[in-house]
Amino acid sequence: MPITVALADDHPLMLRGLQALLSSEVDFQVVAQCVNGDEALRSIRTYQPDLAVVDLSMPQRDGLSVSREVNREKLRTRIVLLAASIDEHQTVEAHRLGVGGVVLKEMAPRLLLQCLRKVHCGELWIERRAAARALDALLQRESGVREIGSILTAREFEIARLVASGLRNRRIAQRLVVSEATVKTHLHNIYDKLNVESRGQLILYCTERGVGRAQAS
Repeated sequence: MPITVALADDHPLMLRGLQALLSSEVDFQVVAQCVNGDEALRSIRTYQPDLAVVDLSMPQRDGLSVSREVNREKLRTRIVLLAASIDEHQTVEAHRLGVGGVVLKEMAPRLLLQCLRKVHCGELWIERRAAARALDALLQRESGVREIGSILTAREFEIARLVASGLRNRRIAQRLVVSEATVKTHLHNIYDKLNVESRGQLILYCTERGVGRAQAS
């Protein structure tokens, strides 16, 4: 039986190129062509293809959003993300969501075909440069967490992380179920321990160590 594939890309030329590439291979069958993430998700639910090649950057839903929903609904389709570029945080998130493969659009078509066949067999395919950057980011984050965690208490670390993630004091207080005054007291202690003088300096300190937005939920 052929490997069934849904395609999703908001650029018509790219979509037609993918269709032509897969149609030229006897072991693939394209069951859907979609121009945005919502169409992709509907097609995955309807056709339940073996694979879905989904552009990382699309209107309405991007590739990670589609992957997140496929993962949440426990759909059988394995996702391969197609990207013009991908940063380390997106690579880490793709791995966390169980994405089967990440392929850069600049790569040779034969590598995409190789990726799809490997992912269909249950293997992972992550573009090497993206994987290397993701590993560097993870190592930096682990080092930063250890450094800050050795200085701050667990509650102070959590507040510093939330500040670095862009939350204001009121929102932090709501999330941690404490008063704003308590958050402010912790922040003063954090400033003293980390030798920073302002919220901006705290955000910079945490961001440089990989603690902040990438960890926010």
